[in-house]
Amino acid sequence: MPDAQPALEVEGLCAGYGRYDVLHDVSLHVQRGEAVGMLGPNGAGKTTLLRSIMALVPHRRGRINVGGTDISALPAHRVARGHAAMVPEGRRLFLQLTVEDNLRLGALRHRRDPDLVEALLVTVFDLFPPVGRYRQRLASALSGGEQQMVAIGRMMMNDPEVMLLDEPSLGLAPLAIQDMAKALLTLREAGRSLLLVEQRVDLALEVCDRVYVLVDGRIIDHRAAEEVSNDERALIDAYLG
Repeated sequence: MPDAQPALEVEGLCAGYGRYDVLHDVSLHVQRGEAVGMLGPNGAGKTTLLRSIMALVPHRRGRINVGGTDISALPAHRVARGHAAMVPEGRRLFLQLTVEDNLRLGALRHRRDPDLVEALLVTVFDLFPPVGRYRQRLASALSGGEQQMVAIGRMMMNDPEVMLLDEPSLGLAPLAIQDMAKALLTLREAGRSLLLVEQRVDLALEVCDRVYVLVDGRIIDHRAAEEVSNDERALIDAYLG
């Protein structure tokens, strides 16, 4: 069962770029061991939300709490020291480095504990056997689905309190999407806490315990995934385009 203390709690968040807010009074929570989906149309502010949690976008009001710690005022490099880690849209791998080198970059905060780094590598290879087989290949030589495995593995190597994923299905073939969904379900079942930004409603409902809908920078709906009926799913699909 999820813990009483949320892995992530966002309260009244207002954030944006320059003089303009993209997010308006956004509040959400992710319990420990829970996967939560964030749905919404393009331009709704979903990526801005994840980047705000990672302290990559300044927020003017509100509070962000991870694992019982208020990280609202922390710079990005301190947020990345175990509070949160993110798989960005488009994966953002270092294509001219090997798969293993990309993974080890995710574990920089553990560099003084080589035994832990090796144990985390084993965890990634257990979840994604192709990553283990191709550990000495250049990341540029992998398929899109394999690169996404490496990107998720790099996030796992940080061993954060909460894992953030931005459109992980983007550009992937159907079989690769199913493999990724199984991996995310395995992470959830292992007790990891996930916040998943997605436009594929079917994937979000398959992986997540709850979903929020973000439109024009505001949360307009929130419910358990199992409560979304087929009719409501069709309406959400139509709205998201």
